[in-house]
Amino acid sequence: MSLILVTGGVRSGKSQFAEKLARDQGDRILYVATGIPCDQEMKQRVELHQERRPAGWGLVESPYHLDAVLPKAHEYDAVLLDCLSSWISNRLIEVPEERIRDLQTARQIREDLLHWLASVRRLPIPVIVVTGEVGLGGVAMSRLGRWFQDVLGESNQLVAGEADEVYAVISGIPWRIKG
Repeated sequence: MSLILVTGGVRSGKSQFAEKLARDQGDRILYVATGIPCDQEMKQRVELHQERRPAGWGLVESPYHLDAVLPKAHEYDAVLLDCLSSWISNRLIEVPEERIRDLQTARQIREDLLHWLASVRRLPIPVIVVTGEVGLGGVAMSRLGRWFQDVLGESNQLVAGEADEVYAVISGIPWRIKG
């Protein structure tokens, strides 16, 4: 099994590059979608991803529970998770405002991610993870935005540390930075 992390900014081309990596693994790909189409703009983004994917790829929509895909993974040549940033965003946006920066919530996300990574390591197929890079931008203006940056930044570091390969995609150009 190999774990591949693809990171980059918004609209950097990271998803397209991850899809190419997945196609290189075979025809049977399990696409794990974490985005929630909560408004018209997000619906259009989801539709764009759907149009790009081959019709034969499997799909699991799992905005809150990464482990939900693991039992089905053995039926495929690779798993493509798009994306870790949305999964974390989904988890944090559910927290009431008075609990923003709640240490227990951040710990639970970290534990869930570590458990998922341990489970992924036991899979006999490659797993490709797409995530947004928060380390190159400015500090968010809202408390929730800063919390998201902190939790995602730590999560990205955890996954990158476990990954066999890491790519950063900038302006559509992938750079291999690990592996």
